[in-house]
Amino acid sequence: MAKMIMTHNVVDVTKWLSFKEERASAISAMGGSQVVDCVAPDGSNTVAVSANLDDVEAMQAAMASPPPELQALMESHGVRPPIAIYVEK
Repeated sequence: MAKMIMTHNVVDVTKWLSFKEERASAISAMGGSQVVDCVAPDGSNTVAVSANLDDVEAMQAAMASPPPELQALMESHGVRPPIAIYVEK
């Protein structure tokens, strides 16, 4: 299992945080666990999500070309591309 961190900007941090359970459920469906949301302490709209992953390559593929349902979920949460992905080595 590897740790992954994704960073990106959002339209509204408070709105994005309100979808925590939905986001964790979507990541869990892709083999993720222990999903944690983080916000920038400087008050900007930069956020991060960390999770443990069973299959890093599958998550990277899903994020590189999100299926329509994932794309719709990200849009409803106010996610602004690009999304930077970091993987524990």
